[in-house]
Amino acid sequence: MSTLLKFRIAALFVIAAHAGAAAGAGAQDGVSEIRFDNHHFAPQTLTVPAGQPLMIKVVNSSKETIEFESFKLNREKAVEPGETITVRLPALSPGSYDFYDDFHQDVPQGSIIAK
Repeated sequence: MSTLLKFRIAALFVIAAHAGAAAGAGAQDGVSEIRFDNHHFAPQTLTVPAGQPLMIKVVNSSKETIEFESFKLNREKAVEPGETITVRLPALSPGSYDFYDDFHQDVPQGSIIAK
């Protein structure tokens, strides 16, 4: 086998490995999680890439119904105790997008930062 052919085969393996890793990372990076427990959201600040659609899983680990709400994101959804919902968002412009629990005004507000 010629050196040029060996080089081309090796290059194809490298390209295929990078493409597979990028596809896996994109699927994983496209889903973030916010958990509600002990009267607060964690993380309170979630940083996501700007310009990419994403999904956020909101997990209610408390024993009371909460409401994930954001005027800036145009989202409002009640989440029962022990329930997980998925909030699908379009590509966000760089900036800060607040969210809060409208059912419990004493819960600190959170934010999603698109960079």
